[in-house]
Amino acid sequence: MLGIHEIWLFVLSGVLLNITPGPDTVYVIGRSMQMGWRGGAAAAFGISCGCFFHVAGAAIGLSALLMASSTAFGVLKLVGAAYLVLTGLQMLWSRPQLLAVKDEAERSSLRRVFLQGVFTNALNPKVALFFLAFLPQFVAADAPHKPLAFLTLGLIFICTGTLWCLVLAAFAAKAAHRLRRSEGVIAWVNRTLGGLFIYLGIRVAMLEAR
Repeated sequence: MLGIHEIWLFVLSGVLLNITPGPDTVYVIGRSMQMGWRGGAAAAFGISCGCFFHVAGAAIGLSALLMASSTAFGVLKLVGAAYLVLTGLQMLWSRPQLLAVKDEAERSSLRRVFLQGVFTNALNPKVALFFLAFLPQFVAADAPHKPLAFLTLGLIFICTGTLWCLVLAAFAAKAAHRLRRSEGVIAWVNRTLGGLFIYLGIRVAMLEAR
């Protein structure tokens, strides 16, 4: 009814894309090593919420605007790059925290991890262009409700991606349970994540609209 075709191929493609190692995967694993299951889950749900912004944007035409307008694309690109670099620097300068922390401090850290996941994904114009190119392939050209079809496909993609990230978080948290008690290991994870965010910020800043 929505004009969606080959849904099985879309689900399969989405799962394969989700399990392909990338920045989101590294972020979830890194946070799981730092903070355990809760940290990894917060990162996963943050990334999923950020991804929803792109799905909604594809549905209402914002992604098309980014592709058509070099100014809009450039503004989002610079904002996203600046955010990633600043986040990376904060991680590089952060002090390691052991598991023995107060509940309130932990809740604050989880909120920060969640919001970082949201903004990291939402401010990445490359993700917006990906959805603009990927979703229309599975919606008929004469579909009567294209925005609703895009939203449906996008939510399916987000659900499979979230489940995969939660599985990663569980395995990473279990494997790193003892390691998280070492300040040296936590510092190493912080530095790795910080360097990754700075690298991604530079990559986003160099990104060109196609």
